[in-house]
Parts: sequence; C-alpha cells; structure tokens
Amino acid sequence: MEIFIDSANPDEIRRWLEYGVVDGVTTNPTIMLKDEAYDMQERAKEIAALIYPRPVSVEVTTNHIEQMIDEARGLASWAPNIVVKIPVVNEYGEPCLGVVRTLVEEGIKINMTACLSFGQVVLGAKAGATYISIFAGRMTDEGHDATKLIRDAAEWLAGWEYHSKIIVGSIREVTNIQDAALAGAHVITVPPQFMGKLIDHHYSRATVQQFNADAQKALAKMGELKAGAESLVGARNPNG
Repeated sequence: MEIFIDSANPDEIRRWLEYGVVDGVTTNPTIMLKDEAYDMQERAKEIAALIYPRPVSVEVTTNHIEQMIDEARGLASWAPNIVVKIPVVNEYGEPCLGVVRTLVEEGIKINMTACLSFGQVVLGAKAGATYISIFAGRMTDEGHDATKLIRDAAEWLAGWEYHSKIIVGSIREVTNIQDAALAGAHVITVPPQFMGKLIDHHYSRATVQQFNADAQKALAKMGELKAGAESLVGARNPNG
C-alpha cells in the first residue's frame, strides 16, 4: 500500500518525505488555496521537483470536455511526474471517460477522481485511468459502505488484471485509513494532520518514558556495583 500526502505545503511534504513514508502527493485548487499556493503552476512544479520521481496529482478546473483535454495537456507539461486529475463526470453529469481515454493514449497519467460507485471504478479502469480515486468520506457521509466498495473494486481489478490503482481519499478520521488499508486500497491519500495521529500515541510516549527512567536507574545501579567490585579487587591486591 502507498501513502500520498494530500497537501500543497512543501514543508509538510518534505517532513514526511524525509521519514521515508511518502509515495506521492495529491492536490486540488482548494488545497492549493489553503496552503497559500497562489500560483498553482509554480507550486506544482516545486512539489514535483521535491518528490520526483514520485507522482503529484494536479486537477483540471473546467467543466467543458474539450477544455479539460487542453488544460490537462498543459498541466502534464509542467513536470514528468505530474498526474492529471479528471473528474469521472462533470457537474452536468456528462461522462469524462473520453477525456481520460484521449489523454491516456497521449501518454498522460490520469487520476480519475470523485468516484463513489463500483460502476465508476469499472468504467474508469476500462478507459485506462492510472488511478481511480474513491471518495470514501463522502460515501460514508451519505450512509454508504465505502469499505465494501474499496474491497470489491480492488478484488475486481486484480481478477481482471487491470493496471489501475485505487486511491482512497476524503479521509475524515484515522480509522478511515485503517479501514481502507485492510480493505485492500492500493493508495490512501492522507492529510498531514492525520499522518501525525497515525504515528503518535500517548501510551507509546508513556512507555518510552518508563523505559528511559528504568534505564537510568539500571545504569546507576550498574555503576554502583562496578565501583564496589573494583574497590573489592583493590582491597585484595593492595600492591596492584
């Protein structure tokens, strides 16, 4: 399983990259704005260089099919590890599968996003999407079983030997990450604040604190015993 950081903050990305646990980055215009990336192209290039050759997803910003294709070509030209995010449908319900197919045939890697059903996964894989993003949090908000969809999708892709990878996004809490991982997600895109919660635990801190305290006591006792043994040896051999 891979972990992508859902962020446009270079400092956060660099931090987790240095820990050796980042396999890629996902962004969108909302994230770019939140992380003060007012020049999307400049920030995308900065992130792409920072994580190269790992992928960074950058999203198109139009509803129009032909414009999506043109914009995606421009985004992909920014760096060799750019993956272009294309919605499964636009806001009018028009399928974007033709956009995906056209761009894939041109050698552009595609993250087909905003998927919430098994049918969308199937069609995205058949269209050739590199990644298919399931918005698990939005599914559960509506009372649907995101874990079942992730499991079914991963098993179906493997059974038919499609190369598309499932990205699980829209993470609401740390348990979403655990559920997606156990369901067989290929990738989970995690906001930085949840990365910290994945690694930290107050009992881990307490345990390390106890180990350190016990170690200091043990070392002090060892020092006393060593000094006593050396003193005894000295008393037995006064002439050295």
